[in-house]
Amino acid sequence: MTPATGETTCVPLSASRANVRTWDRTSGPGFAGTSPRRCNHLSSTTTRLAGPDHLWSVGEHLDDILATVRPLEPIDLQLLDAQGCVLVEDVPVDVSLPPFDNSAMDGYAVRVTDVSEAGREYPAALEVIGDVAAGQHAELTVGPGQAARIMTGAPLPPGAETVVPVEWTDGGLGEGPVDSMPPGAAGGADGEVRVFRPAPEGAHVRRAGSDVRAGERALRAGSVLGAPQIALLAAIGTKTVRVRPRPRVVVLSTGSELVQPGVPLGPGQIYDSNSYALTAAAREAGAIAYRVGAVADDPETLRATIEDQLIRADLLVTTGGVSVGAYDVVKEALSSTRDAEEDGSGVEFRRLAMQPGKPQGFGSIGPDHTPLLALPGNPVSSYVSFELFARPAIRTLMGVADIHRESVRAVLRSKKPLGSPEGRRQYLRGRYDARRGEVTPVGGSGSHLVAALAKADALIVVPEETTGLKPGAEVEVLLLG
Repeated sequence: MTPATGETTCVPLSASRANVRTWDRTSGPGFAGTSPRRCNHLSSTTTRLAGPDHLWSVGEHLDDILATVRPLEPIDLQLLDAQGCVLVEDVPVDVSLPPFDNSAMDGYAVRVTDVSEAGREYPAALEVIGDVAAGQHAELTVGPGQAARIMTGAPLPPGAETVVPVEWTDGGLGEGPVDSMPPGAAGGADGEVRVFRPAPEGAHVRRAGSDVRAGERALRAGSVLGAPQIALLAAIGTKTVRVRPRPRVVVLSTGSELVQPGVPLGPGQIYDSNSYALTAAAREAGAIAYRVGAVADDPETLRATIEDQLIRADLLVTTGGVSVGAYDVVKEALSSTRDAEEDGSGVEFRRLAMQPGKPQGFGSIGPDHTPLLALPGNPVSSYVSFELFARPAIRTLMGVADIHRESVRAVLRSKKPLGSPEGRRQYLRGRYDARRGEVTPVGGSGSHLVAALAKADALIVVPEETTGLKPGAEVEVLLLG
């Protein structure tokens, strides 16, 4: 693995390395070993719904996945390590924000009555008794006819009721209004300042607890920790939080024809885009994702690679090799991985009533029941399958409440009717116009059209019983952005 990029080559690491699971070739196909992290990603009571000839619906397949994938066990993490994670318990406020009354401006802390009649023609002249800077304790007290120079964030000194911005004063220079606080002793921390405008009580003052008060709830359980949430936790003095960790997702593609970008193509070769697309999609979903270089069409190489990757996987996602071809390596390598002593283990391959993405695989590998999703190899089929099945699985592992993409109704805008195969739920790429409530198809229905996929920000859902859509029809749309 290259730590900086989170990628590996297609060459498996040594199976003798410490703490790495080994493929148990003596007791039948399966994995043996121990995990350095969490276990039991899948329920041990997994029940398959039908036999090998059953044509699964999208809903059946997704329900089976979600019925077995479980949220990861909570751990305690320091704030920056918890970014992107989900809180498992409420976080109370121990320290009010702000913790004390402080100035929101550079200016002068004064009493209201002393500046109530101040004006440009007849300014209020006040004695400056000292400075109050941020991070200092206000040791002086403002009395009648007095003012204290105060800086932004500094505590409001006793006796003061309001803050006059420096721009409303002469800065102690004896002239007209100034633009900023004069440095050092130019305006003086003593002497006299003239104020040209009145200020009401509490003006430009941040009151203690005006943001949050001690004893209140800072964040609810279930909150995803982004930068603003981490800022709040730090501001109230929280050092560590209890969260469900971001799941580690290993993505690997299969196919002897696949070449890494940047390498010249040989006869019959294509660039590996699926592993890049799905790794990026996993990261967008909230996971820590690792991309494994393309694995050749060899079952033993694939099994050894998966064996090596289990040590760092909460979810494995493969792409390609799940259909009925002579070189469908994933199906060949994993069809017989069920362990009779491990309830719910093994990978099952299925046919789904959907387009694109008819061939699918799902199950678990190893004693930790690490879930594995085997997706088809065509780029669009792979990506659509990820959005429908892998993304909800990742979000479930994270423990978030909302695991699905947003679904909306929209009016279909197309130049001609759209056809759809009977008995299959079709997912067409589209561009969604939220302002108009319209969606426009992008490209054709081919599962190899990557350029069209790159232009899409939505999937148009055509139900199984619908064989055609006319322009102007109302359709369901899954938003990808």
